[in-house]
Amino acid sequence: MGHRHHHHDHHQGIEGKKLLFTVVLNFGITIAEFIGGIFSNSLALISDAAHNLSDTIALLITYLTFKISKKSADSKHTFGYKRIQILAALFNSVTLIVICIYLLFESYERFLNPEPIKSVTMLVVASIGLIANLLSVLLLKDHSKENLNIKAAYLHLIGDTLSSVAVIIGGVLIYFYEVYWIDPLITVLICLYIIKETYSVLYETYKILMQQTPSDISIKEVVGDLKQIAGIRSVHHIHIWNLTDSEIHFEGHVDLFEDMKVSESESILEKVRKILKEKFEIHHITLQLEHNRCDDKRVIPDENCN
Repeated sequence: MGHRHHHHDHHQGIEGKKLLFTVVLNFGITIAEFIGGIFSNSLALISDAAHNLSDTIALLITYLTFKISKKSADSKHTFGYKRIQILAALFNSVTLIVICIYLLFESYERFLNPEPIKSVTMLVVASIGLIANLLSVLLLKDHSKENLNIKAAYLHLIGDTLSSVAVIIGGVLIYFYEVYWIDPLITVLICLYIIKETYSVLYETYKILMQQTPSDISIKEVVGDLKQIAGIRSVHHIHIWNLTDSEIHFEGHVDLFEDMKVSESESILEKVRKILKEKFEIHHITLQLEHNRCDDKRVIPDENCN
């Protein structure tokens, strides 16, 4: 058992080190592409840098999650520190959308008034970005099959790799044919892709912060399943919400037909927990047992029944 635990910690340590190296590598790409974009006068390179910045922050959040998950909850943070990743995702999303809107306006100006671009600088920097992205993809490929956060980061890096390819193709066309309008066109395509991807993250973040019921869970179905358990009269005052993108919490009142001892009710509670865990993948469950206690039996209450 001790050997397995040591192996698991060692494996997580390798994942963490590779993630940290990938974060540093991608931050380097971002800085290089921003500077290269300014010197070469290429908006496409700057938009690719923005794309890399987004994924660098996403990778950093994933890395911090590894560290934060080991930090214990305390009297001031009874839920622990896991939600910091949601706040970081919100900041990341809003910042990226603002950058992309700015770049779209700049692209419009470039379409109307094309400007010369130093295609050689653009090609060299984009090629460095492509190599670094490919290296990052290879580093995380094996671990992406074992961890959802790393899988998401891995898929983002594939998107970065493809956008670097698009910038290189644009650089080649500018070098040989001097079609400078291709630069704002690539910028628009990359920005629209970033906004599309970012909007979904922003919407999910909003739902988590507003403590909405997860979209794949029906409260009506939950109540229906729990009421099938012998001994349960009703289930009401239900709250189901995400603490993070993967951690779901449930709390509710369970009204019993009979008044019984706590020890006698344990079998009913265990059946409730089993359904919530196995069918709805809810693992953080708070239940209040009662017998004819609340006058308000609504599934979703306006106020808590005390």
